Amino acid sequence: MIERLLVLYPSGYRAAYGREIADTYREMTAGLSHGARLREGADLAAHALRVRSGLGSADPLGRFLASAAPFALAAAAVIAGIRLTRWCAGVVASPTPVWLSLRTLDGVGALSLLCSLLVCVGAIVALTSRWAAGTAAAVSGLVGTGVLALSAEWLYEGGGLVPVTAVLTIAVVLACPPDLRPGEGASAAAGAMGGAAWLPVAAVEAGAVDGVSTEYGAWPLLALTVTGIVLALRARSSGLRETGAMLVASPPLAAHALAGAWYDSEPIAVLVLVLPVVTVLAMAVRARRRAR
Repeated sequence: MIERLLVLYPSGYRAAYGREIADTYREMTAGLSHGARLREGADLAAHALRVRSGLGSADPLGRFLASAAPFALAAAAVIAGIRLTRWCAGVVASPTPVWLSLRTLDGVGALSLLCSLLVCVGAIVALTSRWAAGTAAAVSGLVGTGVLALSAEWLYEGGGLVPVTAVLTIAVVLACPPDLRPGEGASAAAGAMGGAAWLPVAAVEAGAVDGVSTEYGAWPLLALTVTGIVLALRARSSGLRETGAMLVASPPLAAHALAGAWYDSEPIAVLVLVLPVVTVLAMAVRARRRAR
């Protein structure tokens, strides 16, 4: 079995580390059950594919996606949280008793709420304690959301953009190398961004704040943009990695903002362009420094 798994590695990597990988695999699986050996083989195959695709912890792309993953997860949780908040606010504001609203909720609507809840809970678990378990729950919720958006587009603001953003977020989260899971600092920053993006919108949706509108849906995207700039300033870097990571994490928030301003998209279009423009400027500054 190990010989077939080694073929998945690039030839150069296999020539350099193949014998060591095979010996380690045989040592680890000696005496294990068939199911345990299959799990170890699956982990090894996943590592081989990561190395082949340049997504390992030693590759620049792998390290970059690892820095973006917690923010992508937090961004998805913000949108899921907004959906849950709007539903709760609607139930509370309705003259219909809460128990009757829950009883009359159809299967598709209930499944949509469950998927949003999975994304929120999964993101909280991933960013506070257990990354693997949390991302598994969040990815399950995102898969369900994407499928439901394809079959029941009326449930989601943004319509056809929802499955696309779900797939992009899943790709970023799953591309994070297992040995480069976010540390406490990155998790705290992503959690703070998520809280800052969701809480004001939730307060407005719940009617706790008067005279403020969330029609444009710009605040969550603005919170993500500011987070990238603050991280770049703290690191005293060119900002390329930080703003690039925020750009990769931004699809759910950008889609939400564009969907909320379909009748007047110019202000949001300008805001959506901020992250790409800042990233390009950071690349230009970095290239100029290297030229010197």
